[in-house]
Amino acid sequence: MSQVNPPYRADVVGSFLRPKELLDARHAFQAGKLDRASLTALEDRLIKDLVEKEVKNGLKAVTDGEFRRSFWHLDFLAGLSGLHHVKAEHWSVHFEGFQPKAETVVIEDRIRFPKDHPFLEAYDRLKAIAGDTPIKYTIPSPSMLHLICAVRCETYKPIPFYAEHPDALFDDLAQTWTDAMLALYERGCRYLQFDDTSWGEFCSVEKRGAYAARGIDVDWVAKRYVEVINKILANKPADLTVTMHICRGNFRSTWFSSGGYEPVADILFSHCNVDGFFLEYDSDRSGSFEPLRFIKNQTVVLGLITSKFPELEDKDAVKARIEEATKYVPLNQLCLSPQCGFSSTEEGNIMTEYEEKFSSKGNPICKLIASR
Repeated sequence: MSQVNPPYRADVVGSFLRPKELLDARHAFQAGKLDRASLTALEDRLIKDLVEKEVKNGLKAVTDGEFRRSFWHLDFLAGLSGLHHVKAEHWSVHFEGFQPKAETVVIEDRIRFPKDHPFLEAYDRLKAIAGDTPIKYTIPSPSMLHLICAVRCETYKPIPFYAEHPDALFDDLAQTWTDAMLALYERGCRYLQFDDTSWGEFCSVEKRGAYAARGIDVDWVAKRYVEVINKILANKPADLTVTMHICRGNFRSTWFSSGGYEPVADILFSHCNVDGFFLEYDSDRSGSFEPLRFIKNQTVVLGLITSKFPELEDKDAVKARIEEATKYVPLNQLCLSPQCGFSSTEEGNIMTEYEEKFSSKGNPICKLIASR
């Protein structure tokens, strides 16, 4: 049975491996050897190629692969008013292996969504390429800005206004993301995703313990995040689908967190008003399906297909896991996707573009998902 509205029975998270041609051009641009217009023209051409591949392989909605971004989140955050993109001594969390480039954002003023945010032009260019094909567009969740700046950062000091008005930061997050959502909607966006690793982090018993040792009540923070997201969604047009993608890190085929969804399940699944959850479930680090008992009427997109390694999952094993999930969520509320994108940062996971699309047996990954 096909799914008329998103999320679709066969879906993807968003990012794809950057072609070498694009990575080389970005390096040339950063070195001052290529101008912005030439880089944008190349991005347009490569995104057009990607969109054609997505359509050919049966996807109902296409993405731009996040080809115009260096990071899945920092590019969007750095474009907000009140934030400053800076180099850092280290990444804000420690991955189990490779470490991302040490960069972050800091809050220097009240947060706002500017009318000239670069993601608006990026959406317009994708729309021009996609034509009548539906688009899925991804931005980081507001939780990520607070998590990076005010929770992970042990030296965080709020600006005077936020220090005097503790709730104002959460209020500004809600307003900023509401403005972003509606600006994208006005340009034609009908399928928007909030990418959010805070929940994957809050699943970890070890990380929750470390935050508790610093005097941080993770459950209190989690409830505030749900309140912010629900405040945004209260302004959502009826024909806009907003989903949330949750994972435990995805850099160069590694991760930063482990643990099942039980610690956050009630707070998140019972109370967050997104239309659907894209949930990492490609390894035992994500635990069992039992926490899905808290799901209400949201669609659950099971991330059973890994984007970390090139080997393709056994079709019968995937079907068996879907059947197992139906113990907690009705089949008509379930969809299938990879657990994350293939390239959450421009470096990408450790596989080739061919492996991204094909298994060792030559079966397109998208078609395995679509055969669901």
